[in-house]
Amino acid sequence: MKILRKYILTEFIMPFILSISVLIFIFSLIFLTQYTSLIVNKGVEISAVVKLFFYSLFYPFRYILPLAIFTSILWSLGRISSDNEITAIKAAGTNIIHLITPLITIGLIFSLFMVLFNSNLMPSANFERRKALMDIGINNPAATLEAGTFIDSFQKYILFIYKIEGNKLTNIRIYEPQGPGKPARTIIAKKGEFISLPDKGIVKLKLMDGSSDEPNPNNPSMFYKLNFKTNFINLNIAKAQGSQVNKKPKDMTLDELKNEIKRVNHTGIDPTPLITEIHKKVSLAFACLILVLIGCPLSIITKQRLKSVNFGLALVIFGIYYLLMLGANALSLEGLVAPQLAMWLPNIIFGMIGLIFTLSICVF
Repeated sequence: MKILRKYILTEFIMPFILSISVLIFIFSLIFLTQYTSLIVNKGVEISAVVKLFFYSLFYPFRYILPLAIFTSILWSLGRISSDNEITAIKAAGTNIIHLITPLITIGLIFSLFMVLFNSNLMPSANFERRKALMDIGINNPAATLEAGTFIDSFQKYILFIYKIEGNKLTNIRIYEPQGPGKPARTIIAKKGEFISLPDKGIVKLKLMDGSSDEPNPNNPSMFYKLNFKTNFINLNIAKAQGSQVNKKPKDMTLDELKNEIKRVNHTGIDPTPLITEIHKKVSLAFACLILVLIGCPLSIITKQRLKSVNFGLALVIFGIYYLLMLGANALSLEGLVAPQLAMWLPNIIFGMIGLIFTLSICVF
């Protein structure tokens, strides 16, 4: 029995290393494609982009690890089953449960690790990623802006910039809403540039060769048009990007979420989004174990040794699991199902399917 278990683990290790390496490489390539333009086209410092890239990899890892485990099980047991080795092992009187126990144990160990990862490491890294983005926005505001679109990420102002080259702006329109039923104040400039003030968390926008609509003190609904050679306005990046102190629920650790729930309960605010986030973090961690439970019998039943087919099958099943998780999240936030139940429904459904499959291969 020890020899068989060692053999199963040996067959699992190499596909697992290959799967997780390929998946990390794919996500790294995606982020590199996005962030390289910040260096080449926007002039952002390499150190800032490296920091952003590093923290960006934490969030997808909570999906990478379960998918890698699932794929490697389909590869390894699929190959063994296709060679009729499983049939020979069963003919020798060995129960399949004993054979797949090491893989289930691995799934449980990885799930416990992911509880720690999803509850502490990933939220902290996600918050650091947001802060890194904000730092880039303060030090190099043009790097976070897109030409030809309305930009409403600044307090008080809505910007439309026709052309952005580095820190230089061309054909700028700035709108300052005055409230319901009132016309917006408009500033138009041919050229402009950003002057960053990181210590104060603000950015000065220097405008050149333009005009601005200034409210009439006697009639606020009317404006005077003033021409200018140079004009400055302050843009508060820090407040626009989100406070450095306050965190979103997905940026909070498990302990921080529990403390936040206690705080909002005293204020009478519905804590459902916070409770949902807690159960989401933990239930996603146990995807490793759940996918092992369904992957072991599935690979033995399908007897598929082609890596491409197994990888495609893994993507389809994991995609269904992910869609169920999204649906459960929506049901929880809408208050249709209690968070304690909703966020565990995908695991319950897949776990039951896995147990049924496992019983079927043990009986027949």
